[in-house]
Amino acid sequence: MTGIIFDFNSTLFDDSDKHEKAWHIFSTRVFHRNITEEEFKQIVHGRNNDFILQYLSGESLSKEQINSYVEEKERIYRELCEEDKVGTCLTLDVKLLLEELKDRKIPMTIATASPKVNLDYYIEKFQLETWFDIDKIIFNDGTIPGKPDPEFYLRAAKAIGVAPLQCIVFEDAVSGIQSAYNAGIGKIIAVAPKDQEELFEGLPGVYDVIPNFDKFDRFLLRE
Repeated sequence: MTGIIFDFNSTLFDDSDKHEKAWHIFSTRVFHRNITEEEFKQIVHGRNNDFILQYLSGESLSKEQINSYVEEKERIYRELCEEDKVGTCLTLDVKLLLEELKDRKIPMTIATASPKVNLDYYIEKFQLETWFDIDKIIFNDGTIPGKPDPEFYLRAAKAIGVAPLQCIVFEDAVSGIQSAYNAGIGKIIAVAPKDQEELFEGLPGVYDVIPNFDKFDRFLLRE
């Protein structure tokens, strides 16, 4: 393996609780409905906002409606991040890995379903330019089909100049793992808590399941 692609939300930044809370607040306020745990797993995590919003609304939404809803939901989410001064940080042990990859000159990037407004927030909050070429980060710019479509990971592999088969992808969501698998990624590593290991071990294409980046097998990489 010669390149690495990271999902971001709940992979590099453990923010599932904030996204879920923001979606709960937003959905209750706007659509007057709750989101079930199963819907979070299958419909929300790893998906584009427009897909989620069309699902929650139960009807076809205009581009203007989607943009307005996205702006409101993500504003709630960023407020929750700012309120959590301790928890709004990169995932445990990931900085050590990023420094190692940078020193070894391993091509790497991020492929996130987050919109640009959130990506800009992450870049500033976590100083992502320390490790990543910002211009090579793939995000939801409105032109990419949502995961599990392979396009996010195909574009990310192209951005770093590495064939998908030679890439490692780190993912935490079922739809994201399916996206990487559909893109022909060589090694897919699920980042999952202990109580979810069984779920991810059974998914097609998953090479390994790790609880944190300290458990990543560096021998998979070659310069």
